[in-house]
Amino acid sequence: MNYRVPQPVPQVMLDDVRGAQKMLSGVSRVTAMEGSRHLSSLTGSPVHFKCENLQRTGSFKLRGAYVRIAGLRPEQRAAGVVAASAGNHAQGVALASALLGVRSTVFMPVGAPLPKVAATQEYGAEVRMYGEVVDETLAAAQEYADRTGAVFIHPFDHRDIIAGQGTVGLEILEQCPEVRTILVGIGGGGLAAGIAVAVKALRPDVRVIGVQAAGAAAYPPSLKVGHPVSIDHPATMADGIKVGRPGDVPFHIIGELLDDVRTVSEDALSKALLLCLERAKLVVEPAGCSPVAALLSEPERYGDGPVVAVLSGGNVDPLLLQRILRHGMAAAGRYLSLRLRVTDRPGALAGLLGVLSGSDANVLDVSHVRTDPRLGLTEVEVELHLETKGPEHCAQVARSLHGAGYKVMS
Repeated sequence: MNYRVPQPVPQVMLDDVRGAQKMLSGVSRVTAMEGSRHLSSLTGSPVHFKCENLQRTGSFKLRGAYVRIAGLRPEQRAAGVVAASAGNHAQGVALASALLGVRSTVFMPVGAPLPKVAATQEYGAEVRMYGEVVDETLAAAQEYADRTGAVFIHPFDHRDIIAGQGTVGLEILEQCPEVRTILVGIGGGGLAAGIAVAVKALRPDVRVIGVQAAGAAAYPPSLKVGHPVSIDHPATMADGIKVGRPGDVPFHIIGELLDDVRTVSEDALSKALLLCLERAKLVVEPAGCSPVAALLSEPERYGDGPVVAVLSGGNVDPLLLQRILRHGMAAAGRYLSLRLRVTDRPGALAGLLGVLSGSDANVLDVSHVRTDPRLGLTEVEVELHLETKGPEHCAQVARSLHGAGYKVMS
């Protein structure tokens, strides 16, 4: 894709964010700020969660969508609005449109999770399923806008969207005035850009750090060359920040105001989601967990003062949540898979399970192999899947088996 610099690139100022905050009064929630004792102990500094997962529609997206649609001229409102999204932006546009009395059409990819499709419809939008990937869905929405005159509501590349998202930054400074570092996930960049505009204007000493999934990190190479570049086939479980190219407007703000952009692995995202659920009792989607993943990956970087991690959304499909939790438990050493050989005689399996019971490991699955040519005539291979309490417990289980005379193969 060839990059063309918009002439000029629209600017977003503190007054725009403050105006958005007034506009959103009584519309969006001032979401809670919750402390995390576990992460505070890891970093050596107080860590707080800005809980946008508890925002109306389950994410920060309502803020920008409402400001954008509220700013339309009467004839534009009469033509309706159109958007493309796999989830959070769709719901934000649908509710904002309903509140403002504007007709909305939302294009969603064919594989979009059913709960997100149902929620978007319940907020009042007409949903049209099109395309296998968001790029195809986006093109269909743009074509619809060109054909019908409906106003296309971009998820991040518009100054009103960025101003609306920036109200999160104003709330952070009000709720945690002693903050030293703000961590925020980046996809296209609208949320990070808005927070940076608000925070740097009022508190230039506060670090604002963006976090991207390593498999969908378009900002680091873009910032390196000085303009937005596309990455091919972004891949991450964090669909809320799975964007292949930075937005033109947020890119220039982020390049000027953000202190750093860091990347996190899929394992780190899984562990972060599990931590939010277990320790904070918060359901957070993978994209919303990216700041927590950054804290878990490098806690030593954040010991110089209070940290606020923006939990940007909580709309996660239950089936995906189930898979991510299993992945997160495995990444945290909470599952142990091993193979060993035992004598093929009555009571042999009971003896093995007795050792495992004594080590307090929970057996999830057991399978036998008797036909492998590598096995002796009287041997059977047993494969076990266990639930444990963590890496140290895994090592303890292995020692117990070795002490009982079993040879662990893997």
